[in-house]
Amino acid sequence: MSETRARDDIARLAKSLYDRGLTFGSSGNISRRVDGGWLMTPTGSTMGDLDPARISLLDEAGNHVSGDKPTKESFLHVAMYEERPQTGAVVHLHSSHSVAVSCLADVDPKDVLPPITAYYVMKIGTLPLIPYFPPGDLDLARAVREMAGRHHAVLLANHGPVVAGKSLEDAVYATEELEETAKLFLMLRGHKTRFLDEAQVAALGERFPN
Repeated sequence: MSETRARDDIARLAKSLYDRGLTFGSSGNISRRVDGGWLMTPTGSTMGDLDPARISLLDEAGNHVSGDKPTKESFLHVAMYEERPQTGAVVHLHSSHSVAVSCLADVDPKDVLPPITAYYVMKIGTLPLIPYFPPGDLDLARAVREMAGRHHAVLLANHGPVVAGKSLEDAVYATEELEETAKLFLMLRGHKTRFLDEAQVAALGERFPN
């Protein structure tokens, strides 16, 4: 795929997320692997109106090569790419339901959301909670890096999800599935709920490895 096509795809999918209320203002960021480095949405930009030509280009060392200055959370993306060589794209949102779940005090930090649906298990699997760090704190990058080798999706406490995928579409769709599952989880709190059992989850993991 050409870099021009990759830039257009980032802008198209970013606008789709924005138009459906999964990101807002200048929050959230997307990156995609290209030859020699990564494309990333610029700092202070809105996903609803990205100029493909101004999307940031970073080399494999994380140096800014061209375009506008990259997102200040670029280190989250780089951590995923470096720990997961198969990663083709990373999405980080401040989507409302996922953030709400990340603020709850009674979730399991080793696996925040229960297996409510098969599609959540297929697209996310296990979702660890990363402890809270202020935005831009490099300790956050270290915490994400520690989990990235074993998990392609993590939830930042009081912040939001970071999701890696083999392709840009995979990363976006998995992020959407996480947000819908977080919504279901909040809707079901207080109700007696039937989750998938361990055998059902294991079978899905064998058929659809993350």
